[in-house]
Amino acid sequence: MTDGRTLTFGLFLGFVVVTLAITVWARATTKGADDFYAGGRMFSGARNGVALAGDYMSAASFLGIAGIIALSGYDGFLYSVGFLVAWVLTLLLVEPVRNAGRFTMGDVLARRAPDRAPVRTAAAVSTVTVSVFYLLAQMVGAGALVSLLLGIRAGHRFLGMSAAAARTTTIVAVGVLMICYVMFGGMKATTWVQIIKTVLLTAGAAALTGLVLGRFGFDVSAMLGSAADASGSGAGFLQPGQRYGRDVPGDTYRTVVGKLDFVSLALALVLGTAGLPHIVTRFFAVPDARAARTSVSWAIGLVGVFYLMTLALGFGAAALVGRHAILAQDPSGNTAAPQLARALGEHAAGRVGGDVLLAFIGAVAFATILAVVSGLVLASATSLAHDYFGQVLMLGRPRESQEVAVARFAAFLVGSLAIVLAVVARNLNVAFLVALAFAMAAAANLPAIVLSLFWRRFTPGGAVAGIYGGLVASLVLVVLSPVVSGKVDPVTGENLSLFPKGVDFHLFPLENPGLVSIPIGFLCAVVGTFVTRGTADPARYDDLAVRALTGVGSH
Repeated sequence: MTDGRTLTFGLFLGFVVVTLAITVWARATTKGADDFYAGGRMFSGARNGVALAGDYMSAASFLGIAGIIALSGYDGFLYSVGFLVAWVLTLLLVEPVRNAGRFTMGDVLARRAPDRAPVRTAAAVSTVTVSVFYLLAQMVGAGALVSLLLGIRAGHRFLGMSAAAARTTTIVAVGVLMICYVMFGGMKATTWVQIIKTVLLTAGAAALTGLVLGRFGFDVSAMLGSAADASGSGAGFLQPGQRYGRDVPGDTYRTVVGKLDFVSLALALVLGTAGLPHIVTRFFAVPDARAARTSVSWAIGLVGVFYLMTLALGFGAAALVGRHAILAQDPSGNTAAPQLARALGEHAAGRVGGDVLLAFIGAVAFATILAVVSGLVLASATSLAHDYFGQVLMLGRPRESQEVAVARFAAFLVGSLAIVLAVVARNLNVAFLVALAFAMAAAANLPAIVLSLFWRRFTPGGAVAGIYGGLVASLVLVVLSPVVSGKVDPVTGENLSLFPKGVDFHLFPLENPGLVSIPIGFLCAVVGTFVTRGTADPARYDDLAVRALTGVGSH
């Protein structure tokens, strides 16, 4: 290995050793369900807020958004805005959800259900489905990303392995590590992994931002102007229309579809966050609702600062690395930030400086992936063990040791499934799965949560109908969309869909289903409520309302 690759690999191993040590400590202090699912509710609002930000800021946030901004300018920053605005809705829901639940979203929904089995089952199905799709995208991305950061390319060998074998090994290694974190450390280990990752990610982004701005004398206008000049698009690089909402001359249909697709993506990003299972479960890792609200405030601050820094990373990469160099390394732009790190390091301290800064950013990206996938597996394991096994199969009377054992086994099953699916799909373009996970969370989980908390006439049947209706609508619309079949680059003729060129069964024109699936989820919940209106129990709503709004009787 070259010196740079050796340093990167060494930092990867250092992070793994530290986090595994934390997992061993967490295993020794994890005694029961409260410890495993919620970390004993021992985390302060500030610590949980840092971990919550870590749960949210994935590798897509760090590398993906920087790459999109570097290649698409203004339009790329719209991702940052969408991800940040989403927390306003989350802030409104955090206290009621924390007061009404114990460990999962299913706890909140079951408060109004005399027969809790259908609601708990639907909540578990939704949690696992959303988590697995999100998890699959992260795992496949991990294989590609680490291969790029370590310089593993076709025809080259790494530690005696071919490029394909090294990529598969990376996916398996990430999967095994996330299973270890969750199985043995539960919420305690996962939270500390998130905290360490957030500190590293924020420090790395801040260092790059400072170095970028320093290159332009801390003149943001000079940086933007240089980025526009290097983009090949001129002043248009700093205006809407490079990536989304393009006007297609002479084709009104494609113009309208493009604009609606952007609105659909924005809706999913803004409304999906509050329904993401791994975000919801973190509300319960604090002692009370006030601490939960504090944690969301901390998360908003950290996420806001981070997404502002993505501006400097993206436009800095466009100005200092250049569009052609970014595309040559990775057409999707995911390596723009690492390439920027190398360029800045070399400018500051020569080749050694470039290797050191690139290695650090690579380690940060690796830590980001591990932290996010661990949170997703924990959310799935918690819902399967607590909602389905404990409350459905065991009729709400499981022994605590049984439930924790099932949670650990569920973590192993979900993690193993994710590894197998990611290895099978490692060469496919699965980037759309992240947007799909947000769309499913917004279409299935959000209607059930909001209507349970705030609509007196809402029924358990409405919750079940809303969850299944939103899930099915999202999945069917994506299967029938251009991301699965029929999308071809009009200029190059390159196939851009999941299925090979020539296979075309798409009927739904939008790539993001949120614009249609989210209203369907709410509609199914409302229709399900009117169909089962005889099962409404006002007394249960009154109890939930008092608990959600005051915290009386909450855990």
